[in-house]
Amino acid sequence: MAKTKITPQPLLYPYPAVLVGAKVGGKPNFMTAAWCGVACSDPPMVSVAIRPSRYTYQGVRENMSFSINIASSDLVNETDYCGTKRGSEVDKVDVCGFKIFYGKTETAPLIEQCPVNLDCRVIHILDLGSHALIVGRVEETYVSDECLTEGRPDVEKIKPFAFVSGQYRAIGNVVAKGFAAGQQLKPK
Repeated sequence: MAKTKITPQPLLYPYPAVLVGAKVGGKPNFMTAAWCGVACSDPPMVSVAIRPSRYTYQGVRENMSFSINIASSDLVNETDYCGTKRGSEVDKVDVCGFKIFYGKTETAPLIEQCPVNLDCRVIHILDLGSHALIVGRVEETYVSDECLTEGRPDVEKIKPFAFVSGQYRAIGNVVAKGFAAGQQLKPK
């Protein structure tokens, strides 16, 4: 297969489209982030990259807490809005009609309409250049009851979506069963 060298880029597809929440000056605010991922399973930790110039970053630093809210594809308009407007200029909670609740950290706003919410306490902030990598310990996880199947989160009911090449894309079809598909391969 032929390859073309391009400029160095963090092309790890897909980028999850999440709403990062923080209380800024006593008010809840949310921004859309696509550079987010699992950092550790025990203890449970996630990471998100945010530009220090962002309004939400101020709230993360102020309270040393944040939330990750996994929006369903039903909330794509709200998710896009939160990524295109500045919280210092507009009340995104009001415009989007978000219902807010708080968990264990008491300072990280969570969005009731999002099927999955992670309430996180900041453990590390690493300045990387254009972005700061924020690592947070997941203090509590919430999943909407209607998105559970036999007590477990059901991705088909959650309906998360990703940001890929300037477009929001739904999570697609199952292509293989994990921890089983590779068992078909044998050493030569």
